[in-house]
Amino acid sequence: MIKDLFKKIKLVFKSVREYKKYAFVTPLFMVGEAGAETAIPFLMSLLIEDIQAGVITSNDYSKLWMYVGLMLGLAIFSILCGIFGGIFAAKASAGLAKNLRHDLYSKLQSFSFANIDKFESSSLITRMTTDIQNATMAFQMLIRIVVRAPLLLVFSMVMAFIAGGPLAWVFVVLAPIVIVSFILIARFALPTFRKVFKRYDKLNQTVQENISGIRVVKSYVREEYEQKKFNKASSDIAKDFIKAETIVALNQPIMNTAIHISNIALLMIASWLVLQNSEYIANTDTIIYHSVSPSEMSACITYGIQILMALMMITMIAVMMIFSLESIRRIGEVLEERPTIKNPINPVMEVKDGSVSFKNVNFKYSKNAERDALENINIEIKSGQFVGILGSTGSGKTSLVNLISRLYDVTEGELLVGGINVKDYDLITLRDAVAVVLQKNVLFSGTIASNLRWGNENATDEELQKACKIACADEFIETLPDKYETKIEQGGTNVSGGQKQRLCIARAILKRPKILILDDSTSAVDTKTDAIIRKGLKEDIPETTKIVVAQRISSIQDADQIIVMNNGMVDAIGNHETLIKTNEIYREVFESQTKKGGK
Repeated sequence: MIKDLFKKIKLVFKSVREYKKYAFVTPLFMVGEAGAETAIPFLMSLLIEDIQAGVITSNDYSKLWMYVGLMLGLAIFSILCGIFGGIFAAKASAGLAKNLRHDLYSKLQSFSFANIDKFESSSLITRMTTDIQNATMAFQMLIRIVVRAPLLLVFSMVMAFIAGGPLAWVFVVLAPIVIVSFILIARFALPTFRKVFKRYDKLNQTVQENISGIRVVKSYVREEYEQKKFNKASSDIAKDFIKAETIVALNQPIMNTAIHISNIALLMIASWLVLQNSEYIANTDTIIYHSVSPSEMSACITYGIQILMALMMITMIAVMMIFSLESIRRIGEVLEERPTIKNPINPVMEVKDGSVSFKNVNFKYSKNAERDALENINIEIKSGQFVGILGSTGSGKTSLVNLISRLYDVTEGELLVGGINVKDYDLITLRDAVAVVLQKNVLFSGTIASNLRWGNENATDEELQKACKIACADEFIETLPDKYETKIEQGGTNVSGGQKQRLCIARAILKRPKILILDDSTSAVDTKTDAIIRKGLKEDIPETTKIVVAQRISSIQDADQIIVMNNGMVDAIGNHETLIKTNEIYREVFESQTKKGGK
């Protein structure tokens, strides 16, 4: 487990890339800052000793000004190191955040549907936002404070023995007690911190579902219910944070107590040693210290505070680092996920035609699935044919067509497009040759024209208009004030379901694909418009293979062949007349729809 975690840490921090120079320079400034901070108290102790020894007198301030100049110079040097260290650390962490977002987003784009199914969308959003923020915060601490605090601790401990002598043993005894206390705090706080990430996923899921389904929420008057669900998710996060932060809050009083105890111990021990081991020289007003001098005691107190502050920083960093490790682990999970669908070594770069052949195909969505989503599929579709697919919900219609553009890979058997196994094609080449209008139609923010040009970014205005005419989208576009420059709101909320479907069909037509798949994509248009669209597809792109998944028999009645699906298997294949006579499922659907007058 630890080995796997280190692997993920290495994978995440590889994204620093061009900002690596800032990450390397920052610790050097931290060394300078820590060194300067620990040198200043040492100079102060030397100054006190020189004053006591009479080296610095009211008649000669030259050495005093030397000490002042050195300490002032070290203070300025320390400040400058801190400033530049902070600037470079910020650049390195901000650069890591930018690259991580890029790498995560690029990785998501390379995922197959099977990969995306593995991660919930709400969880991916959390990883792209909160987790990246935590990871970059940890990285900034790693190159700045994680370097500075241990150095400050080591330098202060060494200088405490040099300048404070035996008094420094107070910290040797006290430091382990402080460290153990902070370890116990971290041990109790971290499990609660880990819970927070799952809470964040749940909160994001609630928000995402509510926003995407806001019309349903309002139509069913479920605003109060959704508000309660959100409040519960938000309250759970708050409770976990309060619990964890309450435990971590003990850090400060423990730190203050340790500082007070160390100061009291130092003063008591030092005072006793001074009184027991000092000698007053008569007629000279001079005291000789045989063991501990006031300068040593002053240096020890100063270094003691630095030591304990460094310990506090180290323990707090440890808590935050372990907290951030969960974020790093979650980001690493996505980065190390390997796309289940990859390009072959020597891919085929051209799709000959739109013929499709399923040969003994079995398919399941995951290795652990109890049963196949598709079983023993054998279908032959000639290039240019109009093919209909009919079946009840869950019969495997969408699963079947998703295999053609290799959104998923077959588990067993072969799937050929243009006479070549889809696994042998370059992915871009294959998907450029297959246009899919999915059940859930998606439009993006922008204009109608910009959405249509997803099908062909170089399409002319005339080509846009022609595609829209085939899809029967021109009739409503021409009524809009800005026509093709009309703005589409996020998710296409300012157009109806039928208008959205027609725009998506026009977008697919603009690809001039070898295969056009309409997955129940005319369900929101009336039967007359549906018939006009089918007629336009036949007349204007006759060479394109057209595969239509439909619930209405009227949408596929004139197909060259109709495939009837049932429980993931092909129940029958034939034309309308044949299936009416020979297939019970098809006949029942036809009779139920004709009795109701169609849809």
